[in-house]
Amino acid sequence: MGLLHRSLAMLPLLIWFCLLSKLRAQSFGSSTGPARALDALLQDYAYQAFVNPKTGIPFNGDPPSNLTGIKISAMRLRSGSLRRHGVRTYKEFGIPVGVIEEPYVKRLVLVYQNLGNWSMMYYPLPGYMYLAPVLGLLAYDASNLSAKNLPELNISASAQPISINFSDVKLVPDGSVAKCVWFDLDGLANFSNVISGNICSTFQQGHFSIVVEGPKASGGEKKNNNKVWIIVGSVLGGLGAFVLLGFLVLWVQRCRQRKKMQQMENAAEVGEALHMTSVGSTKAPAAMVIRTQPTIEHEYVP
Repeated sequence: MGLLHRSLAMLPLLIWFCLLSKLRAQSFGSSTGPARALDALLQDYAYQAFVNPKTGIPFNGDPPSNLTGIKISAMRLRSGSLRRHGVRTYKEFGIPVGVIEEPYVKRLVLVYQNLGNWSMMYYPLPGYMYLAPVLGLLAYDASNLSAKNLPELNISASAQPISINFSDVKLVPDGSVAKCVWFDLDGLANFSNVISGNICSTFQQGHFSIVVEGPKASGGEKKNNNKVWIIVGSVLGGLGAFVLLGFLVLWVQRCRQRKKMQQMENAAEVGEALHMTSVGSTKAPAAMVIRTQPTIEHEYVP
């Protein structure tokens, strides 16, 4: 019985494990690992563009040869100047007055990314289609321009949001509504309304694009769904068979016990029954035949 209980207890755990694996594969944050590794790589290559760095001037960098199609740029700024004056135009980004960073640094570098045809690979968004490439804006400490794997500074706008004016936007399909999407540093997607057709806004750094809802499930996704449900069905079927086997084992054991009890009862009925007699307040078996009294041979009779 304990084996059966353990089997039943494992059933919801196995179902949850299979569904959790599927949810992880489809979650918006599933690209966090590769995307964060890409950020670190592009930070290194963007810093290499600072041959003769000048404050407030963007320097275009060259990404690795195996990432053709990605564009990067780096611009060094004084923190005080960024806060007081902002940056009117940095590629597609417009940075207003009042942007601050945490922790505070004297100088910082804003690294720009345009992921181009790599957008979907690093930021997959099931159920949506990209109308524009994913653009990134990340801030780093500028005290050492040869540093690698730097942690991002946390920059945020206070009075007015940072604007993103997408220059390469596809037409919105008939019946669809375009949405801005912002990926934070954890890879989580947040949606908001598009402004004036191709402008999005944000109060924080991250990666941005414009999307529309696409087909609910593409052919590849349907195949993946089928595979997942086949796995789930196999697990459930196997566990169900295991549970049935447990019930069968219990049934056989109970049948054997009943048969053994029946045999014992039959044996008791065939044997001679003992008569009971009362001895005080206790009942005890008593013999049916009285023992013959002994007699003395050649008893003398006067």
